[in-house]
Amino acid sequence: MCEVCGCANPYRPGARLAPAVAPKAGTLHFGMGPAGVEVAGLSQSRVIEIQEDILGRNDSIAARNRVAFAGAGVLALNLVSSPGSGKTTLLVETLTKLAGAQPVAVIEGDQQTDFDAERIRATGAPAIQVNTGRGCHLDATMIERALEKLPVPANGVLFIENVGNLVCPSGFDLGEAHKVVVLSVTEGEDKPLKYPDMFAAADLMLLTKIDLLPHLRFDVERCCVFARQVNPAIEIIRVSSVSGEGMADWLSWIEQHRPRAAPLVPAAAKHRAWRTPA
Repeated sequence: MCEVCGCANPYRPGARLAPAVAPKAGTLHFGMGPAGVEVAGLSQSRVIEIQEDILGRNDSIAARNRVAFAGAGVLALNLVSSPGSGKTTLLVETLTKLAGAQPVAVIEGDQQTDFDAERIRATGAPAIQVNTGRGCHLDATMIERALEKLPVPANGVLFIENVGNLVCPSGFDLGEAHKVVVLSVTEGEDKPLKYPDMFAAADLMLLTKIDLLPHLRFDVERCCVFARQVNPAIEIIRVSSVSGEGMADWLSWIEQHRPRAAPLVPAAAKHRAWRTPA
C-alpha cells in the first residue's frame, strides 16, 4: 500500500525524519535514498515529487481541521498502533471513565467493518466509522468529511482511532494536537527501533496490557530506553485496561493537555531525529 499512496516515508521539505540506518552485512535496505523508499520504475526525485504533492494537499486540509478544533476548544488525539495492541479496548475503558465528565466523540478508522464503532457507541459516546478500503491510514480529508456527520465535541475531546499500522499514519497530519502511540507488551520491546518514524512523531506512548507482564519476557525498561532513543521528549504511561493500573495517569494526561488543544503547529514539525544503539 505504501507504494500506491506514496506514504512509505513521510517526506516533507525541512522535516526532521528518522534517518536511514547503514545496512549490515546480509541486509538489503531499500530506504537509503533521499525518498526513503524505492518504487519500481520511478526515480528518487520523482518519488519525492509525488510525496510532496500528496502530503502538501493533505496538510492544507489538516490545517483547516486544526482551526476548527481550536475554534471549538477541542483536544484532538490521534491514536496510532499496530493491530491487536488493545487500542479499542483502552479507548472503551477511557470513554467509560470519562462519561459525564466532559464532551467526547470518536472517529474510528479501519479498512472494513464497523465493529469498533459499535463498541464505542455502546459506551454512550457518539462515533462514526471510517472505512478506508485498501487504504492503510486515515488522512485529513477523511477526518474533514467525518466531521460533517460527527460535530466536534465543544470544549471536549475527540479521539481519532487510526487504522492499525505502525508505518503510514506517522506521516499524515490529521489536524490533531497529539499523536498517541499505543504499544502492547505482547509485541516486543524493540518496536520503537523497528518503526522509528511512528515513535518520533508521537508525543505520548501508552504501554498497554501490563497486567500480562508476569507471563511474558518483555523488558519494560529496555522498551522505554528504545522509545526515548528515537524520541527523547516522548512521555510514557504504563496502563492496563483490565486491572485499571495507569488509567488515572492517562486520564490526568488528557486533562492536563485540554487547555492546549490543537496548537496551530504543523505535525511535520514534530518529527525528531534519532539514532540506533552503538
